[in-house]
Amino acid sequence: MSAARRLGWIGVALLVPGLAVVLAHGLRTGEEAASVAVARRPAPALEGATLDGRRVSLAGLRGHVVVVNVWASWCGPCREEFPYLVETAPRLAARGVRFLGLDVRDGLEPARRFVEEFGAQDLPHLSDPDGRLALDLGAFGVPESFLVDRDGTIVQHLLGPMTPQWVERHVLPLLDPR
Repeated sequence: MSAARRLGWIGVALLVPGLAVVLAHGLRTGEEAASVAVARRPAPALEGATLDGRRVSLAGLRGHVVVVNVWASWCGPCREEFPYLVETAPRLAARGVRFLGLDVRDGLEPARRFVEEFGAQDLPHLSDPDGRLALDLGAFGVPESFLVDRDGTIVQHLLGPMTPQWVERHVLPLLDPR
């Protein structure tokens, strides 16, 4: 199979579930988008260069609770979600939570402008221009978030924008009481 044909199938594999996510997000009735029960599984080896050229790996964050947020600069709901992420990340960092952005099917310059626009330069963001890392993670579209416990196990998957309710219900219980 040619490389172009494989990339076409990858696009279809991302597009169809992505449309389902958009529809599900549009039809939701509660304060929280669909939080999907996941079979606990090891998180994939997400690693690479960040948008600012640093190296980061999910394995290097082991020992911390990690929220992997899948986004793109062209995504309207991502734009709505980002101010909350930027506000929440520093607050939770003191309690051991790390945020890792995964910019999917995007160009480097639009992604960098997006991060700069929202003041999210302090958070690491991996670039995933062909969507392979997102597929390994199990993402259907954007925005989505995956909650990884201190042992590197995915314990929660959120379809749609992150909300304070989701953080309270799923992230905070993984932290040591303070």
